[in-house]
Amino acid sequence: MNTSMTKAQINSGALDKTLTYIYGEAALEFQKKRYSAAIDEFEKIYGDRDISLFSVAGRSELSGNHTDHNHGCVVAASIDLDIIAVAAKRDDGVIRIKSEGFPEDVVDTAVYTAPVEEKFGTSESIIAGMCAGFVKNGHAIGGFDAYTTSNVLKGSGLSSSAAFEDMVGNILSHMYNDGKVDNVEIAMLAQYSENVFFGKPCGLMDQVACAVGGIVAIDFADPSAPIIDKVDFDLSAQGYNLCIVNTGGNHADLTDDYASVPAEMKAVAAHFGKKVLREIDKDALIKEIPALREKVGDRAILRAFHFLNENERVAAQKAALLKGDLDAFFTEVIASGRSSFCYLQNVYTSKNLSEQGLSLALCLAEGYLSGKKAAWRVHGGGFAGTIQSFVPSSEVEGYRALMDSVFGEGKCIVLRIRPVGAVKVF
Repeated sequence: MNTSMTKAQINSGALDKTLTYIYGEAALEFQKKRYSAAIDEFEKIYGDRDISLFSVAGRSELSGNHTDHNHGCVVAASIDLDIIAVAAKRDDGVIRIKSEGFPEDVVDTAVYTAPVEEKFGTSESIIAGMCAGFVKNGHAIGGFDAYTTSNVLKGSGLSSSAAFEDMVGNILSHMYNDGKVDNVEIAMLAQYSENVFFGKPCGLMDQVACAVGGIVAIDFADPSAPIIDKVDFDLSAQGYNLCIVNTGGNHADLTDDYASVPAEMKAVAAHFGKKVLREIDKDALIKEIPALREKVGDRAILRAFHFLNENERVAAQKAALLKGDLDAFFTEVIASGRSSFCYLQNVYTSKNLSEQGLSLALCLAEGYLSGKKAAWRVHGGGFAGTIQSFVPSSEVEGYRALMDSVFGEGKCIVLRIRPVGAVKVF
């Protein structure tokens, strides 16, 4: 169906049921206009073609702060901020993707088949890596033109990069494999692409949460075959919104801070002859503290305790959600946040002690939400960026007004957990 016919379908209401299921009824009119505008942009760049529409969710980590890289457990959810794509097939094996606000990426899939160090860190490398991953796993690939637009904010801890990776896989699956490459495999190929072609040693949580959809519990004991369980719980139906506060802060000088977390955890594991902390227990850790203090330092030990305790919290939070026990879930959310602050120590960087936006946001969240059935914690990698709160819907406007007054208009993002991750919309 060409661009004008697809827009007519949107305007006629033919996609209303699908869009409402993905985004919620309140967002229907906005999403109809958003998809129509994306089709217009595609047509300006690539012409009037037979097109398909795709969406991949952003994600929010609900539990398991800095656990996946040491083969731990997490609970994560897809959210109603997403990347959408308008795409059409090409016959020459070339992929062209124009993302809103960025130069067009062009990849010849017959030429760019192996990692190129000079292209590490580029969108081109992600596209080539996804194609190479599909071929490696025996799937078909081919060319396409796509226009994408995203409201998953960069630097927000909501995983804009993982959503883009999953989107390339989502398009390849539906366009050349009849949609038969499942979303878990797409997520694993996205990690392959980012590790091997993009040059970043990331974990797998972001890609899985963006692709699978809804609330998922993921056990990374074997990262090559993670155990993924869907958790059937509707936060919106319980009268809650997930609120992310973007406190700002400069991420540019935080590479060493982020890298130190898995490195120190693995240094503790290495003392026991293991590669990751998942392979040790608390009794062994306690017994070896005197030797570890001399060998790796106190902070590494504290981070190891955070990991071991956080893994237990993830199990408790998964069980609480499955039972519908919000009180128990929120108790563990707050405990997770305190552990991140006190033991993981990823709420601010020691390089710039005067800038503590996350600490301030957590202080304000606790002050506003204490005494209410609610919860708050650091979100994502930490050091700068965002906090997460579970806020009763009746309190959202007051909470948002407070946070926006401190951090700037629009800095408090009110989210809905959506039921699907990577999907072909039409």
